[in-house]
This record gives sequence, C-alpha cells and structure tokens, in this order.
Amino acid sequence: SRFGSCTLAALREFAGCFFAAGTVTRTQFQQLSAMAQKQESGCLPCTNCFVTVPQDKYYAVENFGKYSHMLKPGLSFAGFDCCGCCIQYRSITSRVDQLMVQVHTKTKDNVFVTASVAVQQSVKPDNTVDAIYKLSDVHAQIDSYVSDVVRSCVPHLTLDESFEKKDDISNSVQQRLTVEMGHYGFQIHKALVTELVPNAEVVQSMNEINKQKRLREAALMAAEADKIRVVKAAEGAADAAQLQGEGIARQRRAIVDGLRDSITHGTEETLSTDRVSELLLITQYFETIRDIGANAKAQAIFLPHGPGMVQDVAGQVRNGVLQAAVQQRM
Repeated sequence: SRFGSCTLAALREFAGCFFAAGTVTRTQFQQLSAMAQKQESGCLPCTNCFVTVPQDKYYAVENFGKYSHMLKPGLSFAGFDCCGCCIQYRSITSRVDQLMVQVHTKTKDNVFVTASVAVQQSVKPDNTVDAIYKLSDVHAQIDSYVSDVVRSCVPHLTLDESFEKKDDISNSVQQRLTVEMGHYGFQIHKALVTELVPNAEVVQSMNEINKQKRLREAALMAAEADKIRVVKAAEGAADAAQLQGEGIARQRRAIVDGLRDSITHGTEETLSTDRVSELLLITQYFETIRDIGANAKAQAIFLPHGPGMVQDVAGQVRNGVLQAAVQQRM
C-alpha cells in the first residue's frame, strides 16, 4: 500500500508538471488515461483467480505475460494464480471516446488558422486484442493522421473556402482514419471539424472589412433616399406649378369672359384682341395693387392714380411688355 501511494503521488506530480508547463490540458490527460490499456488485478487479495469485469470494458487474460483469452462482463474465473505471478489482466474501455485534435496550418491566401477536429472512436469488439497490444499511444497516432490530412487539404483552399468546405475536410479525415485505425482494432464513428479560428489580427481585419461594407451600403441607401426625396419634391413642385398655372389661366379666362360680357352685353359690339389684352393688363395691375396692400410687410408705394390714369397705366404696362419681348429677341 505504501508503494501504491508513492506511485500515485508520483503520477500526480508528473501530471501537475505537464499542466503547469502547458504541454497537455487536463481534458487531454483524461482522454489519454481513458483510451490507454491498463493493468488490472483480481477481486481477491493476493491472487488473480477471480476478477469482476465491468460492462464498459474489455479484459484480456495473460498467462505468464502471454495473451490467453478475453473475458465477458461479470464475475469470471481465469485460473489458478499465486500472488499475481501466473495470471495478469489488461483492460481497455468499450465506450466511444472523443478526442479533440488541434492543427495549426495555413490557407491558400496565406492566412494561418487553427482547426479543431473532434474524433469519435471506439474499440472494435472483434479486434480487441489488436487494440490492446498493437498501439501504445492511440491519441498520438490519431493526432498524426488528422494533422496530415488537414495540412494537405486546407493549403489548397482560401479562408472563405475552408469555412464553406468544412464537411469535405471532415469526410477526408474520417476516411483516412477509418482505414488506418482499422488495422489497430479501432473504428471511427465521426471526425468533425468543429472550429476554424484564424489569427486574431485576421479576425479583426475581417470584422473591419464587414463593418466598412455595411457602412458603405448604409451610405448608399441614405444617398438614394435623399435622391428620391429631392426628386419627389421637384416633381411635387412642378405639379404644383402646373396646377397653379392652369388655375391662373382659367381665372384669367373667366375674367376676360366676364369683362367681355359686361361690356358688350345688350349690344352687338365685339371686342378686339388688343382691347381684351388691355382689359387683362388693367385687371392684373389692380390685383397687384391689392396684393401689395394685403401684405403686412409692404412699404408705402406712391403712384399717380386717378380715373384718367387707367388708360395711361394700360399703355405703360403694354409698352413694358413689348420692350421686354424686344430685349429677349436681341
């Protein structure tokens, strides 16, 4: 018992050194201990005649160090033994174990990534002897095969293609492991690429690219909205001006018709075009005077005004219009 406690303490110290140095994680150490074949002892002290085999383990019986046969779960009699010198036991788990393998590699566009591959494997029931006696380190063997496949696939893909074709990488790893580990009595259930992590600076650059892309799209959308707003405002102003012009035209037409009817009513006299234009100009003149007077901010305007000035006003307005037309032709 003293020797056993010393050995256990030595193992704990050894594992603690590995954990402190960062060589393996505690989870990886547990995986290694779960997959490795172990020496077992019988259920009676000082003899290995009888042994209790758990349901989740395979037990191999050795006679003087040579493999003899496998035991089924439950209580088994392996043979006569004295102090463990004649019969020994080796065991390996029958459960499905998951190994996490991390591979550092480079993509086609020179981006360094870390690929995390989860390999789910177990011992073949018909090849337990090979699983126990052929491999000394299952994890190291699987790690080598996974690293070889990943480092041969990812360098042919860009970073975006690596994310898109994770299933293809997983299938390649699983096919390779199924063939190679099958020779050692292990079957591969799944090999999954669970994560592809680029360098931190690359991740920051990708996030910045996406951010600038979204800002550009937002700026384009805002500019498009401003353009639509300006165009719609111009269209609205044009429609309003058109309607206003049509309204003014109808108003002037109604005024001219009313003046013509009021002047020629009861007579057979007809008004000429010049006379109608003169009446229209006079009407606009009086409307201008009215609008100036109705405006609260209008200043005082002194104009010669009287009953005899109407014809003079009409002549001045007509001459101003004709002079403006001549200036435009020049």
